[in-house]
Amino acid sequence: MLHWGKGAAAALRSAAAVVADLVVPPLCLACHRPVSSHDAICARCWSDIDFIRAPLCDRLGIPLPFDIGGTMISAAAAADPPDYERARAVARFDGVMRELVHDFKFRDHHDARRLFGRWLAEAGAALLADADLVVPVPLARARLATRRFNQAAMLAQEVARLTGRRYEPLALQRIKRTQSQVGLSRQQRRENVAGAFAVAEAAKPELAGAKVVLLDDVITTGATARACARGLKRAGAVRVDVLALAMVTDPAFVAP
Repeated sequence: MLHWGKGAAAALRSAAAVVADLVVPPLCLACHRPVSSHDAICARCWSDIDFIRAPLCDRLGIPLPFDIGGTMISAAAAADPPDYERARAVARFDGVMRELVHDFKFRDHHDARRLFGRWLAEAGAALLADADLVVPVPLARARLATRRFNQAAMLAQEVARLTGRRYEPLALQRIKRTQSQVGLSRQQRRENVAGAFAVAEAAKPELAGAKVVLLDDVITTGATARACARGLKRAGAVRVDVLALAMVTDPAFVAP
């Protein structure tokens, strides 16, 4: 009887899924063409995403032209080491990936969060393996009021759910008002966010001795990630790694 009950429940779930697909058919999250399952993109859009794979710089996470074996550090990381230990991103910030991020961030298309969570968990597997906390980059209050959500927090929550890591959405706070980073040079970005982040007093016991994965949507010059890492380490974090959906790999931004 119990076996029949489980079978009937599975059959009902399968039937409900078929009906749901008829009512709301699965579409590519990028181009909206029909696909075989929800939370996916079509083969054409997939082929247009430039996923970041090894070989890459162990510190900055930027692609390298060839593999010499072992841990590899780029010239940019050697000349100007970041305040965080390692950065990883799913793909380059261009083409289809740029549109997916912009849809998620500016157009309230949050149906991609489960796909993004899976991508992030895969790209950041080495960072998340022994991490204690997943912390999102905080959004400025005025921007949060306008946008009504923090895209980094949504991504961090999904990654924490998939990996079982502790999610601390309010651990890091913006303590200084900053202007938008868009259009600023590398040095201007650093000056803009210098001293802008700190750990909330209530969260400091959680940060003491912790290994943290900092979540953001896009790494451009790394200025925001550096400033956040400094704030987390001042509160006692022993390691801060950075994980993002996309990364700008233009040498004009990456070079020190």
